[in-house]
Amino acid sequence: MNPPYRGRLAPSPTGYLHLGHARTFWIAQQRAQAAGGTLLLRNDDLDRTRCRPEFVAAMVEDLRWFGFDWSEGPDIGGPDASYNQSERLPLYIAAFEHLRTAGFLYPCVCSRQDVLRALSAPHQGEEEPLYPGTCRNASPDHPRPGVNWRFRVPEGETISFTDGAIGPHAEIAGRDFGDFLVWRKDDLPSYQLACTADDAAMRITEVVRGADLLTSTCRQLLLYRALAEPEPAFYHAPLMNDEHGVRLAKRHDALSLRTLRERGAKPAELRAAWNAVL
Repeated sequence: MNPPYRGRLAPSPTGYLHLGHARTFWIAQQRAQAAGGTLLLRNDDLDRTRCRPEFVAAMVEDLRWFGFDWSEGPDIGGPDASYNQSERLPLYIAAFEHLRTAGFLYPCVCSRQDVLRALSAPHQGEEEPLYPGTCRNASPDHPRPGVNWRFRVPEGETISFTDGAIGPHAEIAGRDFGDFLVWRKDDLPSYQLACTADDAAMRITEVVRGADLLTSTCRQLLLYRALAEPEPAFYHAPLMNDEHGVRLAKRHDALSLRTLRERGAKPAELRAAWNAVL
């Protein structure tokens, strides 16, 4: 018997949400409603340097204005509180220690520039660069803070899943992605670990997010396996571009929900116009 459907919206309050976020989140809400399931809101606020209280308040206000409705979240509570990642550190530490004890992690003293300099080919984009394995044999007997910690991927293994939007997807560990960060030297978990630990603890049955996170999903599948947690289903929605074909980002203030709301835009009309900019 399949567990009840549980989906989530998981924005990061590092800026104002834009129309691309709204489209992906709307798909998540529609899929939860179609399954007669539960939708929760999680505030992914681990980035201490970029997350700001005003963005958290705007996030909730703008999502409500657009027509989103969740039954658990930082504004209303729920059985899995707290719904703020900044208040869930004990969960992440426990996951980290599980992985370290099981031999999946090693400390890494390499900076991002060290990694980039070691690569034989130039790295472009926001994706984590392929780690060359410099610290792979380092002893795990090291205090957690002060160094980065990486997950040792099974080199050459194909990591595959069937996505609800695009169908079968596969990547090869060690070729398409390398040993990835799970804990940062500032003593905070990486996105990969925090997201996986939270989705597992909150019993999320399907993760709906943007197609730019396909490789992150392959990394997280390895974490689910290492943590002995059941894997959710995945649905990677197509990304939205502006009129110049550039992927929407939080710097696109003209298409932020806050700006559109202030200009008197109507959510139903915005949703009707989505297909014109895809």
